[in-house]
Amino acid sequence: MTSDTPGGDRSRGLLPRLRRARSRPRGKARRRLGAAVRLLAALILAGGAYTVFAPGISAQDTPQLTSAAQEGKALFDTSCVSCHGRNAQGIEGRGPSLIGVGAASVEFQVGTGRMPMARQEAQAEAKPRVFNEEETQQLAQYVQELGGGPQLPEGENLHRGGDAAEGGRLFRINCSSCHAYGGGGGALSSGKFAPSLRDATDRQIYAAMLTGPQNMPVFGDNQLRPEQKADIIAYLNETVQADNDPGGFNLGRYGPATEALVIFLVGMVALIFAALWIAGKS
Repeated sequence: MTSDTPGGDRSRGLLPRLRRARSRPRGKARRRLGAAVRLLAALILAGGAYTVFAPGISAQDTPQLTSAAQEGKALFDTSCVSCHGRNAQGIEGRGPSLIGVGAASVEFQVGTGRMPMARQEAQAEAKPRVFNEEETQQLAQYVQELGGGPQLPEGENLHRGGDAAEGGRLFRINCSSCHAYGGGGGALSSGKFAPSLRDATDRQIYAAMLTGPQNMPVFGDNQLRPEQKADIIAYLNETVQADNDPGGFNLGRYGPATEALVIFLVGMVALIFAALWIAGKS
């Protein structure tokens, strides 16, 4: 009995251990299978929710264009896409991105005939415009709705209430170094130049200050407040564009270069002849 008891204990102890050993893998397999089923169900649920709600979210993220912007897009796709890309993202070596430039930039560039460019040059020059006023506004609206950016105030008269005297002071500080004191423009480096302001409209001047075309710096509302922009435009209207020359003959309004030339050719020659005449009489 003594010998059987240990053997019986061993047999009774061995079978439960074998059963437990068999049951453990089966329990792990069940747990793994359950986890896989739960994961699959979660993925199906997430995919279904995305399928239901994603179209609405996408529609909210991509707002519909207004009718004016749709007309502008049609013009853009036929006249601008070759340089600026199908989504106005720009094409390297051809044209910059228009995302964020705003309606003001389009109105200046297209409204002055600088765009579309005939060829790549050091600077886009003003020329007869390709698009009329309505088409220019449609292109500007499309670019504005596409990526936002600076916009011009409403109306044609943007200098109403402006102080011409203060505008003259601001012009001499901020603008005369490039456009000359008389607003006639001037040469810059690398074949570029600051254009004359004599024929520029209020909206063109305001747009140029807002967007900084070519080499011109940007004078946003943090640099020049809207009322200061109105002051500068009032000054240009009353002096440069109205041909008011309280000091006399304007000499082309090219600044001190022409004045020095006149002084030398006229003044110095007159003084020399006067000196010779006095010497001859004495």
